[in-house]
Amino acid sequence: MPQPLSVSQRVAAIVVSEATIARISGNAPYRSKDICLRLLGIITDHNDLTAFAGAIGRRIQLTEVSLVENPEEPMTTESRVVCELQVTEDMVNLEGNLHGGCSVYLVDVCSALPLSAWRAGHQVARSNADERQMGNFSGVSQSINTTFHTPAPLGTNLQVISTSMICEGALLCARCQIWDKDNHTLVASGLHLKMMPSQPKPRM
Repeated sequence: MPQPLSVSQRVAAIVVSEATIARISGNAPYRSKDICLRLLGIITDHNDLTAFAGAIGRRIQLTEVSLVENPEEPMTTESRVVCELQVTEDMVNLEGNLHGGCSVYLVDVCSALPLSAWRAGHQVARSNADERQMGNFSGVSQSINTTFHTPAPLGTNLQVISTSMICEGALLCARCQIWDKDNHTLVASGLHLKMMPSQPKPRM
């Protein structure tokens, strides 16, 4: 049985056109927008239709990638990534509102993007070996703490705004807010803690 592709290999295999990158707003460099689209591409272009929440992930639209000054600490920068999608029938609970589990899924996927965007924009990778780990720029999840604020009924247009907090070292962290775009109300917010995976030891 063939070995499954690693995240890095899957990211590298995603084809992103320059025209697609050009449509993404924000001041982040080409490299940052490219890695965000590639990470989303693992979901949106996944051939396995049985992948968890794959149909929802394929509807996430990346609209902005920016590197901005941290308002609390002007000497540092943070990455801001904006995604959008509409609440559809496969995303709601029995009451017809956005399911809490779906909210956590959106926090998980979308909050990983600013971590990768910041690290790519600041060229954290220093060698060819590091470049091959581009798919691991956002690390692996340790915890996702989510708070639910207001319901988002079927048909709600969501705007998911994710911002990097800690992007260097072994531990990474990002915050995420899911907004009702038309009514300007906060639907859910989350804090995502991640860490960089350790490299497997070669077998003797």
